[in-house]
Amino acid sequence: MKALLLAGGLGTRLRPLTNFLPKPMVPIMGKPLLESTILRLKHQGVDEVVISTCYKSNHIEKYFGDGEKLGVKVSYIKEDIPLGTGGAIKNAEEFFDDTFIILNSDIICDIDIKNLVEYHKSKNALATIAMTKVEDPSQYGVIEYDDNDYITAFKEKPKPYETNSKWINAGIYVFEPELLNEIPKDEVVSIERDTYPKLLSKGCSMAAYRYGGYWIDIGTIEKYKKVHFDIFKNNCKFVDMSDYNYKRKNIIIDPSAKIVEPIFIGHNVKIDAKAHIGPYVVIGDNTHIGSNSIIRHSIVWDNVKINKNVNLINAVVASNSVIDGMRKIEDEVYANSINDYVAS
Repeated sequence: MKALLLAGGLGTRLRPLTNFLPKPMVPIMGKPLLESTILRLKHQGVDEVVISTCYKSNHIEKYFGDGEKLGVKVSYIKEDIPLGTGGAIKNAEEFFDDTFIILNSDIICDIDIKNLVEYHKSKNALATIAMTKVEDPSQYGVIEYDDNDYITAFKEKPKPYETNSKWINAGIYVFEPELLNEIPKDEVVSIERDTYPKLLSKGCSMAAYRYGGYWIDIGTIEKYKKVHFDIFKNNCKFVDMSDYNYKRKNIIIDPSAKIVEPIFIGHNVKIDAKAHIGPYVVIGDNTHIGSNSIIRHSIVWDNVKINKNVNLINAVVASNSVIDGMRKIEDEVYANSINDYVAS
């Protein structure tokens, strides 16, 4: 089975974290989101992945290469300018001659891909769209469907009186390759706003797959923080927390430091005297926490130097940052390695 990962977005709402890093490479529990996504696909029978890139594409290609280290064949299709979701899918046409999967790369969920594909085949549909239910669908693309779970209409960011459906497009699709004939080449195309309504108007069969598990996109700083806390609370199964026992790693913790779980600590981390770490804290690789520092409900990336007497509360610290001593950073994003320090 092959999968297409749409990874070309600018990630503007995640800035400054995405100023020098594409959104799919933002770390989730110390590992790039895209890596965890590919490994989950591999475990569900996907053996070849095509990544559609645009913004900061070199970071993705350099990290994954041909996919050998993950045991999955990885190919790339690169856009010089963004062509929308439909344009990106059309550009990858040469890779697909059978049923294939498409995923937006900023989504975290634990959907059963095998079950989704089996459902798609049982419906004899040209496309199947996974849906997730939300309380307020007014900021999403809403899907209406009939009693046989075939899609009847799409409503983009509808007002409350415009639809009774609370099921939204989850950004996960199963396509038959013939669908690609309906997308024009070398044009900016939205698969959601342009292609799907066009298919419905032509009478094409499109199935709706109701997914009731965990689902979130990491499009904002608050959502990025939330998914980590959800993982800690075992509300999200995207990563297996049993693999994150910090006591098995090469770290140095001063005996007077206090560690309050749940926490995640990466490799080659040093925590100095009387520091207080946790709960709900992620500390990336090669990071040094100074004495008397307090870190709670925060995410610290790799290669960070936090000097003594720093207080981090509900913060995100980008890689290669240095935080001077005697600082309090609360509800903020700290990224001084790129000369940027902003409230979230």
